[in-house]
Amino acid sequence: MQRLLHHDDLGKLILRLAVGGLILLHGIDKLLTPASITDIGNMLEAMGVPVFLAYGVLIGEIVAPLMAILGWQARIGGLLMAGNMLVAFILVHHDELLTLNAQGGWTLELQGMFLCGALAIMFMGSGRLAMHPD
Repeated sequence: MQRLLHHDDLGKLILRLAVGGLILLHGIDKLLTPASITDIGNMLEAMGVPVFLAYGVLIGEIVAPLMAILGWQARIGGLLMAGNMLVAFILVHHDELLTLNAQGGWTLELQGMFLCGALAIMFMGSGRLAMHPD
């Protein structure tokens, strides 16, 4: 039993599948709802940032999660997902950073878990159960 509980590579696989899979769903939604890219572009434009950078969300929410899920360049995928989450904090959630929800939890707990999970993938890598272990 103790050997089963000490399987770092399995833990890394579960983390990659969970974080990558859940963020990927957000990316698929953005592909199916092109107006969301326009909305992101409008937020960027209001900040004086070039609108075309809104398409970067597709890298952070489709390409990077697939990298993590497959275990191909998972550290880079983790970095891209973490960067994507930081941009989301700045663009969309900046007014919620210090707020609590009705249950007393952090309003951004989901986004915070995505950020922390992506950082964990970036620092730990894919493990051996991957397309290209790192």
